[in-house]
Amino acid sequence: MRKSILAILAGLIVCQVANICTTVFLHRAGAHRAVTLKGPVAFVFRWITWITTGIKPRQWVAVHRKHHAFTDVDGDPHSPKLLGWKRVQLGNVGLYRREANNEVTLARYAKDLPPDRWDRALFDRAWLGLGVGISILVAIFGPLFGLLAAGVHAVSYLMSNAAVNAIGHTFGKRPYENSGTNVRWLALITGGEGWHNNHHAAPTSARIGFERGQLDFGWWVIRGLRSFGLAKVRHEQPVLVTERTRDRAAA
Repeated sequence: MRKSILAILAGLIVCQVANICTTVFLHRAGAHRAVTLKGPVAFVFRWITWITTGIKPRQWVAVHRKHHAFTDVDGDPHSPKLLGWKRVQLGNVGLYRREANNEVTLARYAKDLPPDRWDRALFDRAWLGLGVGISILVAIFGPLFGLLAAGVHAVSYLMSNAAVNAIGHTFGKRPYENSGTNVRWLALITGGEGWHNNHHAAPTSARIGFERGQLDFGWWVIRGLRSFGLAKVRHEQPVLVTERTRDRAAA
């Protein structure tokens, strides 16, 4: 019983590590260039993202940029307004994979992220990265509980990230005029991503929790890296988008 509880906790911790990599590396640094990470730091994030999610950054970036270009209108890869929030919540991984494999989407929205030698040699092999991550858990906990930890991580990561797209465009508060919503509990389990209305209001901001009390763990990580000279923030204060700047802000 004790080992199973430790395995479940380990799975949840790995999920949070993956969520921090998603919000800092894939989202704020990759999709919006809200923060620039120094080379070694970016590589560490890239490696951890690979072994915890298997995600190819250029695919994630392309899908997310298209979401900003067509938010909740025809062309949005995962709009709960068009598809219903339950379908996005439960089927987000399939919606993502379909758009991530669309070469037209990649060419249009990730042309600044062509595959490099590391992608060709290593990081484009998603199955290998996931295999490494699972093997580490198995080595720590043994086959049974290692796979339990991996399963807990997989389910919690997929569901929490789906919730940003599904719940984060359906339920919650809208202090700014966009279809995203602010959901406190969602922000707490996704590194700050639950402040989704704030994010759509100022996509190029490295800080998503704007107000006092809006906990934004991704921003804490960025701020910590910046204090050591390992990250550079694009804007000190959030820059709200207008219709004229919306397309540029999406990239």
